[in-house]
Amino acid sequence: MYLPDHFVENRPEELHRIVRAYPLGMLVTLTEGALDADHIPFRLDTEANDQAPLGTLSAHVARANSVWQRCPTGTKVMVVFRGEQAYISPNWYPSKHETHRLVPTWNYEVVHAHGVVTVHDQERFVRRNVSLLTRTHEASEPRPWKMGDSPPEYIDTMLSNIVGLEITITSLVGKVKMSQNRERRDRAGAAEVLEQRGHTAMAQAMKKTL
Repeated sequence: MYLPDHFVENRPEELHRIVRAYPLGMLVTLTEGALDADHIPFRLDTEANDQAPLGTLSAHVARANSVWQRCPTGTKVMVVFRGEQAYISPNWYPSKHETHRLVPTWNYEVVHAHGVVTVHDQERFVRRNVSLLTRTHEASEPRPWKMGDSPPEYIDTMLSNIVGLEITITSLVGKVKMSQNRERRDRAGAAEVLEQRGHTAMAQAMKKTL
């Protein structure tokens, strides 16, 4: 990933925030010379341990998805997490109207998590992972769904049709491109237009870098 100094984000808490806020990761794999990508919701565990000081990413895939067979335990992989993103018009920069020497761009947040995968084809792992994922994403519901709401035999069948993946993170690379290479007034101006147009989260992300 092209990473100019002014866009580098290496604070662990910010990288973890992006991963947790946008957990649908793109699992990038290379097998037999061919690249592939699977879009999978991941659960980040940052509880430090000797085997995974940078944390782990847990997920599951359909048994019919061959990724768990093509990428056996020990395979190196990368997961891409993309956060906020938005088109930025040069018209939103006050300095543009003075110099006319600005062009459009795109601002975004992204984290590349590199690691080594472990395949878990055990019911205990997939049950725990599904339970924790569900608990996280159902937390805002008035009556959160839980596995106990369904007949045990139905859940058992569903669990038998998925395979668990656990990625031990070996490095985290973050890029937060928020027009940091522009004047402060230009960045503030672009953030203001984004907020006016309803892109509140992106506007706030830009303002955090001012």
